[in-house]
Amino acid sequence: MTATVTLGRIAGVRIGLHWSVLGVVAILAGAGFARWPEVVPGYSPVAYAVAAVAGAVLFLVSLLAHELSHALVARGHGVAVDGITLWLLGGVARLRGEASSPGAELRIAGVGPLASVVVAVLFGLLAWVSTLLGITGLVIVVLSFLTLINVVLAIFNLIPAAPLDGGRILRSALWAWRGDRYRAAVWSARAGKGFGFGLIVLGGVWVFTTAGPDGIWWILIGLFIVTVATVEEQQARTSGALAGVRVRDAMTSRPYRVDGSTGVTTFLSELAPVRKHSAFPVVDVSGRPCGLVSVEQAAKVRPERRHVTTLAEVADSLADVPVVGPDEALTDVLPRLDGSAGGRALVVEDGALAGILTSRDVSVISTLRGLDGSAGGRGAGTIFRPAG
Repeated sequence: MTATVTLGRIAGVRIGLHWSVLGVVAILAGAGFARWPEVVPGYSPVAYAVAAVAGAVLFLVSLLAHELSHALVARGHGVAVDGITLWLLGGVARLRGEASSPGAELRIAGVGPLASVVVAVLFGLLAWVSTLLGITGLVIVVLSFLTLINVVLAIFNLIPAAPLDGGRILRSALWAWRGDRYRAAVWSARAGKGFGFGLIVLGGVWVFTTAGPDGIWWILIGLFIVTVATVEEQQARTSGALAGVRVRDAMTSRPYRVDGSTGVTTFLSELAPVRKHSAFPVVDVSGRPCGLVSVEQAAKVRPERRHVTTLAEVADSLADVPVVGPDEALTDVLPRLDGSAGGRALVVEDGALAGILTSRDVSVISTLRGLDGSAGGRGAGTIFRPAG
């Protein structure tokens, strides 16, 4: 899930919003604006609108607290964090890699629901203190709503079904019991698919028996859970098959590279047609890698500007391209590879370009090791945590 807008960083973790998060705000704010006048009548429409929007925004803050707790605990256990994105169905903490032990997996997963409970308690205390101070009406309604919805968030995420936190907890327990993290992940994913299909059926029955729209929300959540759980099952199978494989075993060694000072015209007319690659590593004057350029990127330069534009100007820099080492475990690299544009990573050793790793390379070695060649998706090790 790629953020549409980046808000900044909290404790070093990049925070972003996907455009679909506006749907959450609209749904929650609309529900509050429609129902709260019946609960606490006597306020102006503007007051109800402000309260409803404030409640929706504070709910997003609650989601952020939930996801941030995952990210910080994961980082404390040595798992790199790409960032957090809030979107239509909750939040996503993008963790690069997996926990090193069942205990670490349990702590990373369990802290999310715990954070939601803590947030619920804080809002509950605020409601209680506000009541003692004689504050009533809309303020209490909003605080009570936030208390309740965070309790629901914690309970829902404890359901033992991937990709929910409860599924991670189930996976850690099965991993500790059987000693096989990949088989534990498969079982957790299957539980997630079963739960997701159950939500879809429940939502369908709700829609057709009550003629109400609320069931559509459960159908969407069910579809999301089934989709992610299916991907996670494939990831687990891929990870099990690729256990012990290093990047150097799969990468393309000594790839053709282009100088960053090369003009776009020369690249498109002389180099790309001959080499017939879709992307090329870019090196600086000293021969060290400085980025990656695709034929598509170069072709987007206006024809009249191509003769004065260099590849270094249009290429993705190393900050935007996954850079991996040849001795890294392939399963640890897959999340970065699949999260990149084009599914490519530069392999660098001692500052020099050692190779390039692509999704095709992964598919080839997966086929050689007995898989169906479809290893892909987000990659083993990406933890996709929907909060809500």
